[in-house]
Amino acid sequence: MYGDGSSNQGQLFEAANMAGLWKLPVIYTVENNLYGMGTSVSRASHQTSLMSKFRGYPGLKIDGQNVFMMREASKFCKEYVLQHGPMFLEIDTYRYQGHSMSDPGVTYRSRDEIDGFKNSRDCIEKVRKIILDNSLATEKELKDIEKNIRANIEKDIEKIKTDPMPSINELYTHVYVNNEPHLIRGVEFEQSITEPKH
Repeated sequence: MYGDGSSNQGQLFEAANMAGLWKLPVIYTVENNLYGMGTSVSRASHQTSLMSKFRGYPGLKIDGQNVFMMREASKFCKEYVLQHGPMFLEIDTYRYQGHSMSDPGVTYRSRDEIDGFKNSRDCIEKVRKIILDNSLATEKELKDIEKNIRANIEKDIEKIKTDPMPSINELYTHVYVNNEPHLIRGVEFEQSITEPKH
């Protein structure tokens, strides 16, 4: 996964070329939220259809605000790459907040633009409408689900606050198959110490 702001970087093209030569099962997924940090895609990319920059590779552009489309496209892409090698998936979405703590998010776009997107394409409201329009749940049932989720999140937050910090050894848990020894400068693993050396 990478963002629209990264889609012009050379290492992406090099990696995609190698993946194509080796027919690796890779889905290159670009989250196109229309702004790489504070620069719009149209100012940073000569070609704004980001998945089609990679000529010779198949690609899809989908509405990332539609949870059902995301699910089906992901399933399709997985099956495709397992048989044929890499492809590109461009997810059309939007970022409501700034890019970082120092970015208020409104110096390069207007509040009206942000509000317009929230009002017309918000993914939670979209799925809520689909559920209600198809009588899959009532408004009350959805409100009850939301209250239950909020309560669970609050409970999890309190638990996380009291949990001990994980050991340095957890850095590679479920990352590599063979659990080989790893080197991180200034850190020794379980054999002698589990905290960073200073």
